[in-house]
Amino acid sequence: MGFALLFPKAGVELPTLWQATSDRSPSEGEGDWGPDMDRVWRWKDELPRRGLAWYGEFVRGRKSFLSPALLADLYPRSGRPGDVEEATFSPDAHRIARILLLDGRQSTAVLREALDVEGSRGAERFGKAIGELARAMVVTHFGTQDEGHSWPSAVLELTTRVFTLPKKRDPHICRLNVARTFLDTMLVAQPYHLGNAFHVGASAARETFEELVALGEAERDGAAYRWVR
Repeated sequence: MGFALLFPKAGVELPTLWQATSDRSPSEGEGDWGPDMDRVWRWKDELPRRGLAWYGEFVRGRKSFLSPALLADLYPRSGRPGDVEEATFSPDAHRIARILLLDGRQSTAVLREALDVEGSRGAERFGKAIGELARAMVVTHFGTQDEGHSWPSAVLELTTRVFTLPKKRDPHICRLNVARTFLDTMLVAQPYHLGNAFHVGASAARETFEELVALGEAERDGAAYRWVR
């Protein structure tokens, strides 16, 4: 499918890894621990480590996966490890990115300590910085590390070190590929669905859907567009 959320969310019609791997009701998803939950929770760190899927808080701003091909079409910078310097981030997010750039992959425990954040407000501050980097696809998970606590810490790495990204891409072709992947998966979608999923404007999404119509790959269905290829 090219993309998936980790867990389902009421009112969000997108594929999820949970629904693909468990026959339990979506309402029994996140927060209800068991063998299914344990397996899926481990996979979110293992899939990126094996280079099979990018993982972070991206699709709809939620925990989600991207295939390497879709990642290449969505990635917004040059694709070299140092390209984190090409974007503007908050001080906390920039500091985390610099640590990963200079020192290599790190556990979230080490990164949190480097930011010198403690308590609930510190956790919120750290989570906000990591979410900022994930939405910009700067970082992805890369396995886990046992820190001697009850739960191992997730390891983060720069996306550009985990996945091979083309250095030269045609933005127009990339936009078409993204819209194709989304509409091929959803079958019928409105422009704002694509915009909300991948953080693009509804007007830009509509223009791209219209291009697919002109190419004979989609057709209008009221306010929505239907995949026909």
